Amino acid sequence: MYKIKIFNNIPDIIFDHLTPDKYEITDKAEEAHGILVRSANLHEMELSPSLLGIARAGAGVNNIPIDKCTEKGIVVFNTPGANANAVKELVLASLFLSSRRIYDGIEWVKSLKGKGSEIPKLVEKEKSRFSGPEITGKKLGVIGLGAIGSMVANGAHALGMEVTGYDPFISVKAAWSLSRAVNRAESLESLLAESDYITIHIPLLPDTRNYINREAFSKMKKGVRLLNFARGELINTADLIEALNDGTVSCYVTDFPTEELLACDNVVPIPHLGASTPESEENCASMASSQLQQYIETGNIVNSVNFPDCEMPKEDHLRITVAHKNVPNMLGQIASFLASRNINIAHMINKSKGNTAYTMIDIDGEAPDDLFQKLSEIGGVIKVRIIP
Repeated sequence: MYKIKIFNNIPDIIFDHLTPDKYEITDKAEEAHGILVRSANLHEMELSPSLLGIARAGAGVNNIPIDKCTEKGIVVFNTPGANANAVKELVLASLFLSSRRIYDGIEWVKSLKGKGSEIPKLVEKEKSRFSGPEITGKKLGVIGLGAIGSMVANGAHALGMEVTGYDPFISVKAAWSLSRAVNRAESLESLLAESDYITIHIPLLPDTRNYINREAFSKMKKGVRLLNFARGELINTADLIEALNDGTVSCYVTDFPTEELLACDNVVPIPHLGASTPESEENCASMASSQLQQYIETGNIVNSVNFPDCEMPKEDHLRITVAHKNVPNMLGQIASFLASRNINIAHMINKSKGNTAYTMIDIDGEAPDDLFQKLSEIGGVIKVRIIP
């Protein structure tokens, strides 16, 4: 029986994968084989020897101590794309919010409370203060064409916008999902210069922090409308405020409000609602629990942030999994040991990701009693598992 610790409220759909015949929910992190988490901070949590994997029901993993997990061979999963439709819908709604001054108009109308029969006349008289352009025929620049960016680009095109995307690292999967009508920007600079609206959908990394800064703003059209539903730190706040004040940016819609931004005109602050739909939460929970189940039961890895994706069908063989450093001769040492014990390898796969690697081996027959210990003693090996 495997034990799972759940942090935060996670939908019961997880029990479609973590079934009661094999899994038990525990309150004790120190005895857990797996952890499911949303936003809880795990950085101060002790990582027990029994812990095999942590699955984050969402894309960001800054609440998980990735380096510490890697050192102990704990596989960390996330759920890219599970909340993509929810974020896409809010981004598309925000195109209208940024254009038609809906947010400002509603706030003004609410201020008329108590005016009684004067309200209809006041509304008719002042409505022109909140006019704004239609989005049809306007140019949208999409920075980042992953799961969310591709869906936003396709959706905006369906709404009649002329869409250009920029992503030098676009995956084959994302490229296949992109409408042929979406144009490819030759450079970030050309996208910034030509777009009436810009939406950003890239991960927050050391290299992308302050990705949109004074230099980027200097290349934009006067009056551009900017949307950020990725991460607040992708945009330099001081430079953004300067661009808002001088009219470079006519409206900024963000899911990541800050004290400085709340003091600015022409900012539409949204309380991080991008993935806040019941469908999104269920999708994330289902994907996270399925990935954790597959890893625990078969050793297969899908959507890990610290180890390579590695899958091999589980047949009627004893399976050995080895998480190890990505250094020369690891496979040779593992295979040599198995050969020295006259163990035949039925199937094997090895994948690497940066400084880490992962090997799965299916063997014929039984494992010798010292198999786990001897493999664990090989230099560079991080964690060994034997899965019946």
